[in-house]
Amino acid sequence: MRIAVFDSKRYDRAGLDTANQRYGYEITYFEDRLNRHTTPLVAGFDVVCPFVNDKLDRTVIAELKRQGVKLIALRCAGFNGVDIVAAAEMGIPVTRVPAYSPEAVAEHVFALLLTLVRKTHRAYQRIREGNFSLDGLVGFNLHGRTFGVVGAGKIGIAAMNIAKGFGCRVLANDNNASPERAAELGCEFVDLPTLLAQSDIVSLHAPLTPATQHMINAETLALMKHGSVIINTSRGGLIDTKALLRALKTGKLFGVGLDVYEYEEGVFFEDLSHEALKDDMLARLTTFPNVMITSHQGFLTEEALTAIAETVLENVTAFQNGQPLVNVVKPGA
Repeated sequence: MRIAVFDSKRYDRAGLDTANQRYGYEITYFEDRLNRHTTPLVAGFDVVCPFVNDKLDRTVIAELKRQGVKLIALRCAGFNGVDIVAAAEMGIPVTRVPAYSPEAVAEHVFALLLTLVRKTHRAYQRIREGNFSLDGLVGFNLHGRTFGVVGAGKIGIAAMNIAKGFGCRVLANDNNASPERAAELGCEFVDLPTLLAQSDIVSLHAPLTPATQHMINAETLALMKHGSVIINTSRGGLIDTKALLRALKTGKLFGVGLDVYEYEEGVFFEDLSHEALKDDMLARLTTFPNVMITSHQGFLTEEALTAIAETVLENVTAFQNGQPLVNVVKPGA
C-alpha cells in the first residue's frame, strides 16, 4: 500500500515513520494541502492521508477515484472537510482518528484558561521589561466556579475531570444526556441557555455540523455572565467571530482562549512572521490582552502524535486485510 500524506510537518513524519516500522508501508509526505489544485500529486497512491484543513469536496473525491485511490485515511478526528456522501457514492471509505489523546486537548484547555484567569502572559512580558508591578494582574480562583462543557464526548469528559479536580461545579450540554450518565460523570446536564447563563467558564467540545455552526453568536453571548470566559479547542466555526469581537469590545467577557479559528485554513500551522496578517478579524483578536490564541496545537503532545500515527496505520491495515473499519465515517455521522 502506497500512502500519500498531505499537509505534513516534521512532527507528523516522525510519528508516522516510527509507527510504520511495524507495518512497512511506502509513505510519501507532501507539505501541500490536498484540494482541487493538488490532486495530481495522488497519482500512483492507494491511500491519501489528509489533515484537518484539507478540502476533499466532490470534485476532489471524483479525481481521487479516477486516479485509483482506494481509501481516505484522515489523521484527525474532524471530518467536516470531506464530502462524506460523495465518498460513499464513489466507493471510497473514509476513516478517522476519533480519539488520540483526549487528555492532550483537555489539558490545553486549562493551559489557556489558567493563562487568562491569572494573566501570566502579561506578567511574563512585564518581568522581561523589568516591570515587577502587580497592578492590573488580578485574576480569579477556579475553585468554586462553574465550569460548563458543551459536548460531553471523550475530550469533554477529560476536561470535566480536570475541572472537578480544581473544585469546580460542572455543567454539561450533550445530546446523550441522562440522570445515569450525569451520576457517572459527576456533572449536571442542562440545556445550552442554562449552561451559558450559569457558567463562569464555557469550554466548547462539540463537533462542527450545520446545527452547531455559530452556536456561539450574538444571541447566545448575550446569555452569558458578565466576566465569563470562553475556551474553544474544538472547531473554529462553533463561534461567530464577528459577534465575539463585539462582545470583547463591550467588555462582556473576562477572557477568550482559542486554539481554533473559523478561518484558520492557510494561516494556522504556517509561519507567516515575514508578512502582514491578511485576516482583519484575526488581526483584531490578537490586539486584545484578554485573548489567548494558539495555532491548533491542542493535539500536539508526544502521546497524541504516537496514538494518531498508530490509529492511521491500523485503519489502513484493516482496509488492506478486508477487516471491519471500526473508525469509518458514514454519511449522516
